[in-house]
Amino acid sequence: MATLRTVPDLTGYLNHAGHVLETQLHAALAEIGLTTRMQCVLGHALEAERTQIQLAELAYLDKTTMVVTVDALEKAGYAERKASATDRRARIVSVTAAGAKIAREGQAIVDRVHREALDALAADRRTPFVEALQTLVDGHLATPVEAQPVRRGRQRTS
Repeated sequence: MATLRTVPDLTGYLNHAGHVLETQLHAALAEIGLTTRMQCVLGHALEAERTQIQLAELAYLDKTTMVVTVDALEKAGYAERKASATDRRARIVSVTAAGAKIAREGQAIVDRVHREALDALAADRRTPFVEALQTLVDGHLATPVEAQPVRRGRQRTS
Protein backbone atom coordinates (compact mmCIF):
# COMPACT_ATOMS: atom_id res chain seq x y z
CA MET A 1 0.00 0.00 0.00
CA ALA A 2 1.34 3.43 -0.93
CA THR A 3 1.93 5.98 1.79
CA LEU A 4 -0.68 8.66 2.34
CA ARG A 5 1.96 11.20 3.37
CA THR A 6 1.64 14.57 1.64
CA VAL A 7 4.28 16.43 3.67
CA PRO A 8 7.87 15.33 4.46
CA ASP A 9 8.18 13.39 7.73
CA LEU A 10 9.76 16.17 9.82
CA THR A 11 9.36 14.16 13.02
CA GLY A 12 11.25 11.25 11.53
CA TYR A 13 13.99 13.44 10.07
CA LEU A 14 14.46 15.50 13.24
CA ASN A 15 14.32 12.46 15.54
CA HIS A 16 16.85 10.56 13.44
CA ALA A 17 19.20 13.52 13.08
CA GLY A 18 18.93 14.32 16.79
CA HIS A 19 19.55 10.71 17.77
CA VAL A 20 22.61 10.34 15.55
CA LEU A 21 24.04 13.70 16.65
CA GLU A 22 23.48 12.76 20.29
CA THR A 23 25.30 9.43 19.85
CA GLN A 24 28.20 11.24 18.17
CA LEU A 25 28.37 13.73 21.06
CA HIS A 26 28.13 10.95 23.62
CA ALA A 27 31.03 9.03 22.06
CA ALA A 28 33.19 12.14 21.67
CA LEU A 29 32.58 13.40 25.23
CA ALA A 30 33.21 9.92 26.65
CA GLU A 31 36.83 10.33 25.55
CA ILE A 32 37.28 12.89 28.34
CA GLY A 33 35.01 11.11 30.83
CA LEU A 34 31.91 13.26 30.42
CA THR A 35 28.36 12.47 29.40
CA THR A 36 26.25 14.88 27.37
CA ARG A 37 24.18 15.52 30.51
CA MET A 38 27.26 16.33 32.57
CA GLN A 39 28.50 18.75 29.89
CA CYS A 40 25.12 20.42 29.64
CA VAL A 41 24.80 20.88 33.41
CA LEU A 42 28.36 22.19 33.75
CA GLY A 43 27.83 24.66 30.92
CA HIS A 44 24.61 26.06 32.38
CA ALA A 45 26.06 26.13 35.90
CA LEU A 46 29.01 28.18 34.67
CA GLU A 47 26.73 30.80 33.08
CA ALA A 48 25.11 31.89 36.35
CA GLU A 49 24.45 30.79 39.91
CA ARG A 50 21.64 28.28 39.52
CA THR A 51 19.80 25.78 41.64
CA GLN A 52 19.53 22.11 40.77
CA ILE A 53 15.90 22.69 39.78
CA GLN A 54 16.82 25.56 37.45
CA LEU A 55 19.60 23.51 35.88
CA ALA A 56 17.29 20.53 35.44
CA GLU A 57 14.81 22.72 33.54
CA LEU A 58 17.53 24.17 31.30
CA ALA A 59 18.99 20.73 30.60
CA TYR A 60 15.57 19.08 30.11
CA LEU A 61 16.28 16.62 32.91
CA ASP A 62 13.83 15.18 35.41
CA LYS A 63 14.69 15.56 39.11
CA THR A 64 15.99 12.02 39.53
CA THR A 65 18.29 12.24 36.49
CA MET A 66 19.50 15.65 37.68
CA VAL A 67 20.42 14.28 41.11
CA VAL A 68 22.31 11.36 39.53
CA THR A 69 24.12 13.76 37.17
CA VAL A 70 25.17 16.14 39.95
CA ASP A 71 26.25 13.16 42.07
CA ALA A 72 28.52 12.07 39.20
CA LEU A 73 29.90 15.61 38.81
CA GLU A 74 30.62 15.79 42.54
CA LYS A 75 32.28 12.36 42.54
CA ALA A 76 34.53 13.48 39.65
CA GLY A 77 35.41 16.70 41.49
CA TYR A 78 33.77 18.92 38.85
CA ALA A 79 30.96 20.42 40.93
CA GLU A 80 29.67 20.75 44.45
CA ARG A 81 26.32 21.51 45.99
CA LYS A 82 26.22 24.63 48.12
CA ALA A 83 23.47 26.37 50.03
CA SER A 84 21.99 29.34 48.20
CA ALA A 85 22.81 32.73 49.66
CA THR A 86 19.26 33.91 49.00
CA ASP A 87 17.21 30.77 49.80
CA ARG A 88 18.56 28.40 52.43
CA ARG A 89 16.25 25.62 51.20
CA ALA A 90 17.75 25.73 47.69
CA ARG A 91 20.98 24.06 46.63
CA ILE A 92 23.26 25.77 44.14
CA VAL A 93 25.45 23.69 41.85
CA SER A 94 28.86 25.31 41.95
CA VAL A 95 31.46 24.36 39.36
CA THR A 96 34.97 23.70 40.65
CA ALA A 97 38.14 24.84 38.88
CA ALA A 98 38.57 21.29 37.53
CA GLY A 99 34.93 21.38 36.40
CA ALA A 100 35.42 24.66 34.55
CA LYS A 101 38.48 23.23 32.81
CA ILE A 102 36.73 20.03 31.72
CA ALA A 103 33.65 22.02 30.66
CA ARG A 104 35.83 24.10 28.32
CA GLU A 105 37.31 20.92 26.87
CA GLY A 106 33.82 19.47 26.55
CA GLN A 107 32.51 22.57 24.80
CA ALA A 108 35.35 22.37 22.29
CA ILE A 109 34.29 18.78 21.57
CA VAL A 110 30.62 19.76 21.25
CA ASP A 111 31.57 22.58 18.89
CA ARG A 112 33.69 20.18 16.80
CA VAL A 113 30.88 17.62 16.49
CA HIS A 114 28.39 20.34 15.53
CA ARG A 115 30.84 21.85 13.03
CA GLU A 116 31.39 18.42 11.45
CA ALA A 117 27.62 17.96 11.08
CA LEU A 118 27.24 21.37 9.45
CA ASP A 119 30.26 20.69 7.22
CA ALA A 120 28.24 17.86 5.65
CA LEU A 121 26.16 20.61 4.02
CA ALA A 122 27.35 22.80 1.18
CA ALA A 123 28.76 26.04 2.58
CA ASP A 124 25.93 28.16 1.16
CA ARG A 125 23.29 25.95 2.85
CA ARG A 126 24.67 26.00 6.43
CA THR A 127 23.48 29.42 7.56
CA PRO A 128 19.99 29.11 6.06
CA PHE A 129 19.63 25.65 7.63
CA VAL A 130 20.60 26.87 11.11
CA GLU A 131 18.42 29.98 10.76
CA ALA A 132 15.41 27.90 9.69
CA LEU A 133 15.90 25.45 12.55
CA GLN A 134 16.29 28.33 15.03
CA THR A 135 13.10 29.94 13.69
CA LEU A 136 11.18 26.72 14.31
CA VAL A 137 12.66 26.22 17.78
CA ASP A 138 11.97 29.83 18.78
CA GLY A 139 8.50 29.88 17.24
CA HIS A 140 6.16 27.07 16.24
CA LEU A 141 8.18 24.35 17.99
CA ALA A 142 9.08 26.37 21.11
CA THR A 143 6.64 24.81 23.56
CA PRO A 144 5.71 21.15 23.90
CA VAL A 145 2.03 20.33 23.98
CA GLU A 146 0.82 18.60 27.10
CA ALA A 147 -1.09 15.65 25.72
CA GLN A 148 -3.99 14.34 27.74
CA PRO A 149 -3.90 10.60 28.33
CA VAL A 150 -6.51 8.61 26.50
CA ARG A 151 -9.17 7.50 28.94
CA ARG A 152 -10.63 4.14 28.27
CA GLY A 153 -13.78 2.78 29.74
CA ARG A 154 -13.50 -0.20 31.98
CA GLN A 155 -13.69 -3.48 30.23
CA ARG A 156 -16.36 -5.81 31.45
CA THR A 157 -15.47 -9.30 32.40
CA SER A 158 -18.01 -11.91 31.56
